Amino acid sequence: MEKNGGIIFLSNELLAALQLSDSTFPSGGFAFSQGLEAAHRRSDEIGRFDLEGFIENQIRHRWALGDRVALVRAYRLSTSLKELEALDREIEASLAIEPLRKGSQRNGGALLLTFERMGNERAGQYRSRIRSGTAIGHLPIAQALVWYDQNLSEQTVVAISGYQCISNITAAAVRMGLVGAIDVQRIIKRLLPIITVESRREVAVGELISSFVPLSEIALCLPNKSGQKLFSN
Repeated sequence: MEKNGGIIFLSNELLAALQLSDSTFPSGGFAFSQGLEAAHRRSDEIGRFDLEGFIENQIRHRWALGDRVALVRAYRLSTSLKELEALDREIEASLAIEPLRKGSQRNGGALLLTFERMGNERAGQYRSRIRSGTAIGHLPIAQALVWYDQNLSEQTVVAISGYQCISNITAAAVRMGLVGAIDVQRIIKRLLPIITVESRREVAVGELISSFVPLSEIALCLPNKSGQKLFSN
């Protein structure tokens, strides 16, 4: 955003980022709670549940070390579908918990389908590779491919991804009745600076994609006693 003689000029990149990070954008993320539902359901077994602490752990120890690293590496390779396929397989190997692995695949597929329908040719090409079995379609790959084609900078795509990490979980928390609409905005405001801090760390060439959120992953592996759930993972 630039200001010249009292006139404010909005950048196309800022407006595109707002569109892509909006909860109404059809990316498929609304169907997944990133383990929140399971962690809350089994809190009597894995320890007292703290919503804000849960989200902070997801930011610091899953998003910053895993999703962000994968996204930045994919963004830097996004002109080569073949190299994206190789990184796609690396992401697959890094996700040991099936619900998280399947969730990443479904969200990635949904995002690619949305952009293919919006006229993005490379999204359609990558979906063809998924159907043929040469690609998997994990979310960071899909994000990097389509957001690069929207002429978004690396800094902007990381910001969108970080914001969505928070907003998807908090939206799930509201749907589950864990927090109200005003309180959840207070939580988001307190957590956003963590995204800023974590985003400053440089991602090295070939950096390992990792995560360490054991309690939420254990909760995802435990059987659902009630058989009822709001979210796919």
